[in-house]
Amino acid sequence: MLIAIAGGIGSGKSVVSRILRVLGYPVYDCDTQARIIMDGDQAIHSRLCSDIHPQAVVKGVIDRPLISSIVFNDSDALLRLNAIVHTAVTADLRSWSETNAAAGRLMQFVETAIPVQSGLYRQVDAIWQVVATEKLRIRRVQIRNGLTERQVRDRMDSQRGESLAGIPHIDIHNDTDTPLLPQIHRLLDSMEVRKRARKNGI
Repeated sequence: MLIAIAGGIGSGKSVVSRILRVLGYPVYDCDTQARIIMDGDQAIHSRLCSDIHPQAVVKGVIDRPLISSIVFNDSDALLRLNAIVHTAVTADLRSWSETNAAAGRLMQFVETAIPVQSGLYRQVDAIWQVVATEKLRIRRVQIRNGLTERQVRDRMDSQRGESLAGIPHIDIHNDTDTPLLPQIHRLLDSMEVRKRARKNGI
């Protein structure tokens, strides 16, 4: 069973992922793995220069601030960037999942900010969406990344197309009032029931 952990920037996806790892569940972080894959793939370097900006990669080093300044202000450029990376990440995720399944880790998680654009929502068994108020999300990202409010809002605007409206999902509330751990435990219990039912052919 593969479960996606989704949610906009600053919602707290990574916090939920860390809790799951502490509880012993494997979690694939799409953003982290995408960075690793991009850094080591010459074909991706070439496409970044041809499809995003001629100086996107200089002497084998990806200029991430330059790319960010482009894609978070140009929705078409963001779509091109996601298309460049998506195929490689999908293949890597599949290999990771198979390795974990072979080791007996049958409940797995994948953290992703773009389940819709990547098409990942079609490949998972469930989606947990981490949600928080826009004001709280902005404050978190400003503290974490040292960005201005305008920069944070640009990143949030780039994710507007990631609405899960019409796509089955479960919300996890990551605000200042609702404890995370009880929500996660309840969801894990419900997923375990589903997994046992599936195993028994119900």
